Amino acid sequence: MLVVLREFDPERDCAGAEAVDRACEVGSNGKMSLFTDLLGDPVCRIRHSPAFLMLVAETVGPAPEIVGVVRGCVKTVATTTSVETLAVYAKVGYILGLRVSPYHRRLGIGMKLVRGMEQWFTEKGAEYAYVATEKDNEASVRLFTRGCRYSKFRTPAILVNPVFAHQAPAPSGAAVISISAADAETLYRRRFSGVEFFPRDIDAVLRNPLSLGTFLAIPKSWRYGGIETFIADPPESWAVLSVWNCKDVFRLEIRGAGRFRKGVAWASRAADRALPWLRIPSVPDLFHPFGVFFLYGVGGEGPGAAMMVKALCARAHNMARVAGGVGVVATEVASCDPLLGGIPHWRRLSMAEDLWCVRRLGEDDGGDGDWTKSPPRISIFVDPREI
Repeated sequence: MLVVLREFDPERDCAGAEAVDRACEVGSNGKMSLFTDLLGDPVCRIRHSPAFLMLVAETVGPAPEIVGVVRGCVKTVATTTSVETLAVYAKVGYILGLRVSPYHRRLGIGMKLVRGMEQWFTEKGAEYAYVATEKDNEASVRLFTRGCRYSKFRTPAILVNPVFAHQAPAPSGAAVISISAADAETLYRRRFSGVEFFPRDIDAVLRNPLSLGTFLAIPKSWRYGGIETFIADPPESWAVLSVWNCKDVFRLEIRGAGRFRKGVAWASRAADRALPWLRIPSVPDLFHPFGVFFLYGVGGEGPGAAMMVKALCARAHNMARVAGGVGVVATEVASCDPLLGGIPHWRRLSMAEDLWCVRRLGEDDGGDGDWTKSPPRISIFVDPREI
């Protein structure tokens, strides 16, 4: 079969690209599968990046058919640091949304799509390429680590919590305040610019219409006097995070669940409607398309930082509840991040270890400056534009 690679054409390729997306699951635990719906815009997941591209693989013949797609973006992020607050930046390419039609696999189409995207990364001056994949997806891991010479790099945790019908209570000792995008940029650049994968254009992220705000948690007894005062003399414990609206970009849907699981979820909602004063944690309907709020820029300091993060997650949950149509609140943090214990999540919906693979583009000098050889750090910054 002859297959050619070309850039996505929104005038004629939307239906074909959507068909490939919908034919492919994006996650599976062996019994249930997760499917995504891009709401009619195949490039919506990368459109907010500074430089982006979507490629399609199309068969050659009298009835050409799109059989594979891949999306990618290029940006500048923090890699390693010489000291804790001095970031070293590099231009990197991120591969996401690699899909090959189930009827056209094992024909080298996935490899061809990856190589095409890497060529574009190189043309844009990227020094590295990286990709996130499920560690249990043997075909994907084999493609990148064996076929494309990527190295297993980081294993962050994806934490997912349902949006319940009732307000989430916040810890009594924490106060949550909303800060402006300008103040959020100042805080992130001063305190987190050395965190791995921190985007140099954090201002563009915070000012994006999909970013719903940045929130700071501090002790109730501490008086907030502005961002400069806060940075100069912060309280002993504090935390910060920002909220991204994925609901207007894509919807998710869990398929393959048995009647028993669906029945239990329905029964919990019915019981909650009948006895609302009991505040039963009913399971939202995740078996039909639902939206997601993503928490990014999660960070903090001090012995009570995890408790402060819990207060921020409660604020985000309640925002999702009021917005409507949001089934879960999710975030991704380093698996060794000390704040992880303060993030509410359901283990069945979460992933303890996502797998990020990386490759140095061009010649590998093997020196100390090679990011692919650096040990993992305690924190990681997950760009919401890549979700």
